Amino acid sequence: MTEPLSDNTADVIVVGAGPAGSTTAYHLARSGLDVLLLEKTEFPREKVCGDGLTPRATKQLVAMGIDISEEAGWLRNKGLRIIGGGVRLQLDWPDLASFPDYGLVRKRDDFDEQLARQAQKAGARLYERCNVGAPVIDDRTGRITGVKAKLGEDKREVTFHAPLVVAADGNSTRLSLAMGLHRREDRPMGVAVRTYFTSPRHEDDYLESWLELWDRRGPQDRLLPGYGWIFGMGDGTSNVGLGVLNTSDSFKELDWREVLKAWCASMPEDWGYTPENMTGPIRGAALPMAFNRQPHYTRGLLLVGDAGGLVNPFNGEGIAYAMESGQIAAEVIVQAHARSTPAQREIALQRYPRVLKDTYGGYYTLGRAFVKLIGNPKVMQIAAQRGLTHPMLMKFTLKLLANLTDPTGGDAMDRIINGLSKVAPKA
Repeated sequence: MTEPLSDNTADVIVVGAGPAGSTTAYHLARSGLDVLLLEKTEFPREKVCGDGLTPRATKQLVAMGIDISEEAGWLRNKGLRIIGGGVRLQLDWPDLASFPDYGLVRKRDDFDEQLARQAQKAGARLYERCNVGAPVIDDRTGRITGVKAKLGEDKREVTFHAPLVVAADGNSTRLSLAMGLHRREDRPMGVAVRTYFTSPRHEDDYLESWLELWDRRGPQDRLLPGYGWIFGMGDGTSNVGLGVLNTSDSFKELDWREVLKAWCASMPEDWGYTPENMTGPIRGAALPMAFNRQPHYTRGLLLVGDAGGLVNPFNGEGIAYAMESGQIAAEVIVQAHARSTPAQREIALQRYPRVLKDTYGGYYTLGRAFVKLIGNPKVMQIAAQRGLTHPMLMKFTLKLLANLTDPTGGDAMDRIINGLSKVAPKA
């Protein structure tokens, strides 16, 4: 491992210790680079999330050496239960060479901490309560060479230096904005709102997704663009929430917390999704989708996870893509670090956005088309009613929505999905 020149200098600075940042820091440190991992809050900390992890995210946890046994507090799930159009369909995760056949459930308040501690164990230097402000920019080259931050309870002003900085600071990504990288308005955004209830449904082998989200509070019932979820946490509680897309007319006009309350009130009484059983407030968060901030590399700054808009537009999943982009960024940085001249390092770093586009670009383009379609409640209703009665079609849809295919040697469904993703523009 490279010895730090000082406590405030490193090979790479990673801003934000969520799944994207901690995964990046872990893989960098494992490869022998000196990494500073800067987290503005203190662990454990709360984050808005469905807490349900698909096999895609599970694979990343295995790659980081995390103990995902039930003894270590992880709850496994076998697949997805889809409810809509008067039909209830239970689909197992597919059997694939590339991904495990199970997902996991874990509360975000200690999920993120596990990843950050794993990065620390690998050698990353973690600073909690480190609120990063402005980037340090070389006037001559325009490149980022560090960050200014306020550290600890006393908010002591500190400057950290590194030739490369990774923005893993989430959807708001102040660091990217300070470097002039703004959100693309032509990309979909979602909102997730969720809460927890004590419930007899806390033990469930399947993640549950409700494709029809009805708002029944007015004179006329109306179908909203999005989906609801119920994830049993195995600890006496259920995570109940909804994900909504900004492609609909009702996106801005509705109070989504109230919609969630109304949706919960329509559930069977014995499930216990009532105000008196709520164990915490309703919280909301934005879901930046389909590469909504680009370029993913510029002037010494790499964007990973939500900062780069890597949420899957098909299903609102962010953790798997946060962790995957972190691993990809780390691999690119390690290779660049081994080059002997600045020009050669730059050539290596320019590969990062290209790898992201090759990996996800076509698939996210398909996702953007899908989002436009289901923004129309009539389309959503017909899709739910007709599609759910065809188990083979739904098996295909599960693979497509969860992005679970084998890249080589897969079945016919895998080949169709992979083929569509290849021919779609990589925007």
